[in-house]
Amino acid sequence: MDVDLIFKIAAIGIIVSVLNQVLIRSGREEQATMTTLAGLIVVLMMMIYQISDLFDTVKSVFGL
Repeated sequence: MDVDLIFKIAAIGIIVSVLNQVLIRSGREEQATMTTLAGLIVVLMMMIYQISDLFDTVKSVFGL
């Protein structure tokens, strides 16, 4: 398990959460929502790269 990846995802979650609260408290709910969506997209992209690496490993193991 890649512990660095877990820490990166956790850091993104913390940053997005703080930004979300700051934006909501300043009356910018739409920007808060966009910030949350952007954070989600970043994490999903990170996971897609990991899944791609997993598939490449499986292909090489089975000689596909």
